[in-house]
Amino acid sequence: MKIKTFSASGYVLGNLWGGGEGAYPMRNVIANSLDELLTKANNGISDGSLDSGMGFESLTGAMMLIKEETKTFIEGKPYINTEYSVEFIGELNDEQLDFLNELDFDI
Repeated sequence: MKIKTFSASGYVLGNLWGGGEGAYPMRNVIANSLDELLTKANNGISDGSLDSGMGFESLTGAMMLIKEETKTFIEGKPYINTEYSVEFIGELNDEQLDFLNELDFDI
């Protein structure tokens, strides 16, 4: 039996209330498929819920570190394979992508 789970952490990019842009850690997202994870994250950009507390006026996009974990059971023992990928969501221009790429992930 195999069980796959997906989770994402990273940074949201948003418009600050006083003007300008900034980045802040995003709320972690967990899902059973990559499509479900991306849907949840994109919905979080649209409604502002992906922000973990900064309180942006609006969100522009996000840079996410996606963790795909596959748990396989062999003779009753769990074996876990973990793979990582980076995904950008939202409407980000080249300058915003460069800005987000300068940030480090804590894994």
